[in-house]
Amino acid sequence: MKYSFACILLLLTLFSQAQPPTPSARPKIGVTLSGGGAKGLAHIGILKAIDSAGLNVDYITGTSMGSIIGSLYAVGYSADSIEKIASSIDWDLLLSNQSSLRSIFMEEKEEYSKYVIELPWVNHRFRLPSGVLQGQELWLKFSELFFPVYNQKDFSNFSIPFRCIGTDVGTGEAVVMHQGEIISAIRSSMAIPSVFTAVEFNGKKLIDGGLVRNFPVKDVKEMGADFVIGSNVATGLMPSEKVRNALQILLQVAFFREAEDNKKEVAQCDIYVPFKMEKFTMGSFGDSKELMELGIEEGRKLYPRFKHLADSLNAIYGPLPPRVNRLPNVHGVVISSHEVHGVDRTSAEFFIHTMNFELNQFYTARKLANMVRQAYGTRYYSRVTYSLVPQPDGSSKIIFDVTEYPLTFAKLGLHYNRFTGVGLIANITARNFFTPNSRSLVSVNIGETFRIRGEHLQYLGRLKNVAVITDAQYDNFDIGTYSESKQDGLYNLNFFKLGTKLQFSAKRSFTVGAGGRFEWVKYNPKISSETEFKGSKKFFTPFAYLSHNSLDKSIFPKRGVKLDVEAGWVAPQNSRIRFYENGVQIPPDLIPVSDQSFYRSTVNLESYTPLAKRTTVLFSVQAGANFNYSDNVLNEFVIGGLVKTFRNQITFAGLPEGAEYSASTAALQAGLRYQVFNNTYLTGRANVLFNNFVESSSFFAVRDFFSGYALTFSYNFALGPLEISAMYCDQTRKIQSYVNLGIPF
Repeated sequence: MKYSFACILLLLTLFSQAQPPTPSARPKIGVTLSGGGAKGLAHIGILKAIDSAGLNVDYITGTSMGSIIGSLYAVGYSADSIEKIASSIDWDLLLSNQSSLRSIFMEEKEEYSKYVIELPWVNHRFRLPSGVLQGQELWLKFSELFFPVYNQKDFSNFSIPFRCIGTDVGTGEAVVMHQGEIISAIRSSMAIPSVFTAVEFNGKKLIDGGLVRNFPVKDVKEMGADFVIGSNVATGLMPSEKVRNALQILLQVAFFREAEDNKKEVAQCDIYVPFKMEKFTMGSFGDSKELMELGIEEGRKLYPRFKHLADSLNAIYGPLPPRVNRLPNVHGVVISSHEVHGVDRTSAEFFIHTMNFELNQFYTARKLANMVRQAYGTRYYSRVTYSLVPQPDGSSKIIFDVTEYPLTFAKLGLHYNRFTGVGLIANITARNFFTPNSRSLVSVNIGETFRIRGEHLQYLGRLKNVAVITDAQYDNFDIGTYSESKQDGLYNLNFFKLGTKLQFSAKRSFTVGAGGRFEWVKYNPKISSETEFKGSKKFFTPFAYLSHNSLDKSIFPKRGVKLDVEAGWVAPQNSRIRFYENGVQIPPDLIPVSDQSFYRSTVNLESYTPLAKRTTVLFSVQAGANFNYSDNVLNEFVIGGLVKTFRNQITFAGLPEGAEYSASTAALQAGLRYQVFNNTYLTGRANVLFNNFVESSSFFAVRDFFSGYALTFSYNFALGPLEISAMYCDQTRKIQSYVNLGIPF
C-alpha cells in the first residue's frame, strides 16, 4: 500500500513539472523592526542590504525605535538616506528638554540651561521635576522629516504600507496605529515610561508599544505579508542571577508580557535577524556610529539570502519596475488659516506674533520649524507642535498644539572652584509678576562666597525685540594678592552695582543698547602684606554696547560665535583710599589717587568651529583698556583663572585669579577640544597676554607679556560640567591645578 502511494505521488510530481507553470500572485514581503532605543539604529544596516539586493518590501511594521526607522523607510527614504540622517543628528539635543541656544531670545540666553534643577510653581506649591522629556526638538525633527507626507493621514497610502504599535496607558493593551498624524504615532510608539511624556493619539493616551509588543510580526502578517524578515535588537529578559536591585526587578516585571509575546512573534519570521548587543543600552546614542556599523556588518552577511530571494521572485514572477524617488516631492505649502490650542496664560495672538507668522504665505518644513523654535525661545512654552490639514483649494490649515510653562520657577545649581569655594546657587524666576511681558528674577550664591543679584526685564511691544533691563548686584568674596608669583596677602572685596539699560534685538543672535550703572567697590585687607591699601570708591558709568551670540549650546558648544563689546565713560569718582607699608599708613600726599573721569572699553570674543565630528577648534579674545587712567585705582583688569567669575576679570591659562592687575590688557587663546566619549572631553589650550599697551597702573607693576597653557579633562553630568585642569605659565615656571564644577553665578 505504501509503495502504491509513493508511485502515485511521483507520477503527480512528474506530471506537474511537465505542465507549463501557472503563475500565482507574487508573494508579499514584510519587514518588522523591533524596539530597543539606540540599539534600533542597527536596523538601518538590514534595510541597506535589502536595498542593495533589489528586494521590494510590500509592508513594514515597527515599535519604538523600529517605528522611527520603519516609518522613514515606508514614506520613501532609502536606507542610505536614513543612515545619513541618523549620522547627522545631534542626539544629545534631540533627546533632551533643551532647544538649540540659537533659538532662544538674546535676553534669555545667559540664564538658559544654567541650573541643575528647575521646580515649577503649580497649584500653590513647587512641584518636583517629573523626569520625563517633552522632546521639543524631537517633534520638530520629525516634522521636518515627514513633511513630504503631511497630507497622508492613512499610513497604507505611504510608498510602503506601514503600521506601528503603542500601548494604551488606561487598558495596557496594544494599539495598532495605521492612520492619523504619523509624527504623533511614532512619538507614541517610543514614549518610554519615565523617560518621555505620554502622547494623545486619536482619543487615547499612549506610551511605548514595546511594553506589550516590541516585535510586531503578527501585524505585518495581518497586513498581507507572505514572507517576513524580522530584525530584533531587543536583548530580552535578564538572567535571574543578574537581577540585583529594585529597579532591575521593576524593569524585568514590566517586560514579562512582552517577553512572552516575543516568542510567538519570532516563530512567524521566515528570516529572523537577532542581534547580540549586551554591551549597549537603549540610551547608547553616543555609540550611534558603532551601532549602525554593527547593523551594516550583519546586513553584509544576509545580503546573499536577500539577493537570492529577490532573484528567485523575479525569475518566477518577472521583475518589478524599479522603485525610484519613492519620497513625495513636496517642498512647502501655502497656509491659509490657523488654530492655536492650549494657550491660557498667554494668548493666541501673542503666540502667533512671537513667530512672525503670516497667512497666505509659502512655508517650507525648515521655515516652520524655525518659527516654532522662535515661540519656544520666548521661554513661555515648554512644547509647541503643529499639524497640517489640506484644504479644498490646495492650501493648508495649520493647527498649533501648545503646552505652556508655569510662570514661576525655583531653580538650583551647584558651583565650585578654588577661588569661590563651594556655593549653592538658588534662583526664583517669575514671568508677568509685576507687569505683562516681563521677567523678574533673584539669584543668590550661598556658601564660602556670598553673592546676590536681582533683575527685572520688561519687553516693550508684542514682538519682544525692545527691552528695558534693570538690575542690582552685591558681592562679598576674598581675593588674593601676589608678589613674584607667590601669594602674599588676602583682601575682602565688597562690590555693589545698580544699573539700567535699553536694548534692541534685531535678531535672536544680535542686540545693541545703551545704559548707565552706579558702582561701589571696597577693599579691606584680611591677611596683611608688605604694601597694601584699604578703602572704597563710588562712580557712575554711562555706556553703549553690542552683543552677538550664535552658539549652538551654552555648555560645550560645537559651533558659533559669542561677542560682547562695551564702551563707556567713567564719571569723576568719590574715593576714600589709604595706603600702608608694613602696617604704617603712608601720608596721602605721597601717593595721590586721581578721581578724574576716564574712558574704558572691553571686548570679549569666543569662537567655536567644528573640525570633525568629535573635534572643535576654540579661539577667544579678551581685551580691556582704561584711557587716561594712570593715577586711578580699583578699576584695573584682574588677570587669572580659567572660568570668568567676577567683575573686570580676564581669564588666563597659567595664572590663578588675581595674579596680576593691569590698566590695559589683551589675552588671545587658541585650543582644541576632542570628545573622547559621550559627555567626556579633553581640551588643550595655549594663550598669550599683552599688558600696558594703552595705559599702565601707577599702583600695580605687571609684566608686558605672559604665555601659558592648560590641559583640561571635562565631564558633563547631572550636576553640571566638571573640569579638571593642569596649567603652566612660562614666566612663573609653575604647574598648577584647577578644578571647576558647574556654572558660576
